Amino acid sequence: MNKYFYTYVLQFKNKKLYIGYCKSLKNRLKEHFDGRVDSTKFFRPLELIYFEACLSKKLAEKRERQLKSGYGRGYLKRRLNLH
Repeated sequence: MNKYFYTYVLQFKNKKLYIGYCKSLKNRLKEHFDGRVDSTKFFRPLELIYFEACLSKKLAEKRERQLKSGYGRGYLKRRLNLH
């Protein structure tokens, strides 16, 4: 059984980012790629460009909120060399 939670970043074809968290990264990505997630289904194709493993759901949720903030989006742009 997987003991981690994941915070992840997808990039849409228009270069916008989607940030989320989940228990099973493999299953969640399949849902996104298959068009079964309302907030991303019209923006496919998607690309996984970043993820982090967290030790608890609470930490994954906290990291998601951080990455969705202005500072967090700036961090991702610097870390991933996005323009």
